[in-house]
Amino acid sequence: MNAVHPEPAVGGNAYNRGVITEFRASAGAVGGSFAGTPLLLLTTWGRRSGEPRTTPLVHLTEGGRPVVFASNGGAPADPDWYRNLAARPEVTVELGAERYPALAVPVTGGERYEALWAAQIAAQPAFAAYRARAGRVVPLVELRRAAG
Repeated sequence: MNAVHPEPAVGGNAYNRGVITEFRASAGAVGGSFAGTPLLLLTTWGRRSGEPRTTPLVHLTEGGRPVVFASNGGAPADPDWYRNLAARPEVTVELGAERYPALAVPVTGGERYEALWAAQIAAQPAFAAYRARAGRVVPLVELRRAAG
């Protein structure tokens, strides 16, 4: 594989490893607390290690593209996956049984930013608490399929 489209990685904590394994074994269908939740796998490149890092993320689809929210469960710091893609925006997205290279594009403030938040909170009400607890501007990222 080339640098834009890394081999699938499984790392992180035991819970995420289990979700990643289940996701890949069932073409994106995951049970437990994620049952019925729109989930994708995002592979970024470690900003220090240079190694691929895969994270399961809840997403919202807008205009046929997934959008992810760097809420970090309401933590005061951006999640590692966001810091990785901020340093290197070429990522891999796994959505259902499909896997493709993408470019991570930040969604900045304004009407679209607020509309995406409203839609995500309507779909996943827990995101309202994550946003409120974070005490920071939570980055939103659109994952645009790479050309070719």
